[in-house]
Amino acid sequence: LYASGLNFIFGQADTITGVALISLYRLRQEFYGLPSNEALFVDRATKETIHELGHTFGLGHCQNSRCVMHFSNSLADTDWKGVAFCSQCRPKLLK
Repeated sequence: LYASGLNFIFGQADTITGVALISLYRLRQEFYGLPSNEALFVDRATKETIHELGHTFGLGHCQNSRCVMHFSNSLADTDWKGVAFCSQCRPKLLK
């Protein structure tokens, strides 16, 4: 997936329609010539899915690098962040 101004994206969400799209291709180790790691792939896919769903509920990107809503510019960013919403994003989601 590609978006204007970025070399690639893992996912895209539309807050108006509530539709989200996630590309799994770059989340796999094999894309980078590395051995398959299914657990790591599932972890990455889970994070990116929750992240894009967060956008469909109106959440923006978060400055907290451990929050699932933090912008991932690389797989290292995705691997570092957690699968949960931080204490700043969680209340916004519940509104």
